[in-house]
Amino acid sequence: MRAFGSTPGKWRNRKSENDTRFVLTIGAIQSWNMQTVYEAAGGRDGLLRLASAWHTRVLEDEVVSHAFSHGYHPQHTERLAAYWAEALGGPTTYSDQYGDETSVVRTHSGNGLHEEMDQRAIACFDQALEDVGLARDERLRRVLHDYFAWATTTTMSRYHRSAVDVPDGLHIPKWSWDGRVG
Repeated sequence: MRAFGSTPGKWRNRKSENDTRFVLTIGAIQSWNMQTVYEAAGGRDGLLRLASAWHTRVLEDEVVSHAFSHGYHPQHTERLAAYWAEALGGPTTYSDQYGDETSVVRTHSGNGLHEEMDQRAIACFDQALEDVGLARDERLRRVLHDYFAWATTTTMSRYHRSAVDVPDGLHIPKWSWDGRVG
């Protein structure tokens, strides 16, 4: 194994396994330079544009729009962007100002099974990625799609019988380039 020596710009062989000098690896360098998914998506502004584009698309969809037919919060788009931001490695604005995962899941629970609606909501999300230019980066497009599909078909659909079934104390699941964290 090679370690970065005391002379700048020089590499030298480590003498023993007890040598505790810092060893640079490609993985360590990449993780220092790695943006969070939140940052790669454009931060708060990028996710706000995505939430707005998705919301526009679902309201135009004859099946998904039913979920909004009884009304929705006037700041739905801003809250959705804050929720996605927190899930994707950004600030905890959603939890700090609006609620926790339990409140979000309860809002989406007790509506029976709605697999067609879920699939159409995911298709609207994929179209919204195109609308705001986030689909140009294939890796980013894939991780955002995977996150939204997972959240839609797992977290938000888990308690389809009743919102009463949703336990207290849920935390917003975190998502990284490698999928769900934790």
